Amino acid sequence: MAKTILAVDDSSSLRQMVAFSLKAAGYQVVEAVDGQDGLEKAKLQTVDLVLTDQNMPRMDGLQLIKLLRELPAYQKVPILMLTTESSDEMKSKGRAAGANGWLVKPFDPQRLIEVVKKVIG
Repeated sequence: MAKTILAVDDSSSLRQMVAFSLKAAGYQVVEAVDGQDGLEKAKLQTVDLVLTDQNMPRMDGLQLIKLLRELPAYQKVPILMLTTESSDEMKSKGRAAGANGWLVKPFDPQRLIEVVKKVIG
């Protein structure tokens, strides 16, 4: 069965590009428009990997990661930040919140697939 990835980003074009790339590589994708939507969808269905942006309305990526890590089903699920934020300070905050890795936008679809394969196979 295909692994499922939750893609959380307020940019519809970026979500479409992520979803297209991941689906082409054989993954199922659940899309969420912001952190709040991502949290609600994560509670409905446990996924194999979460990809989240940082800067979003209603709930940012760091808050989403903290709340996901409080859920028993998400304590070991890999979470990757996919964001324009690339400062060491922001990466430290991401790690402290529970993020497993970091990809900087704009992203290379091939690199995204390589990282996802490395993280969840």
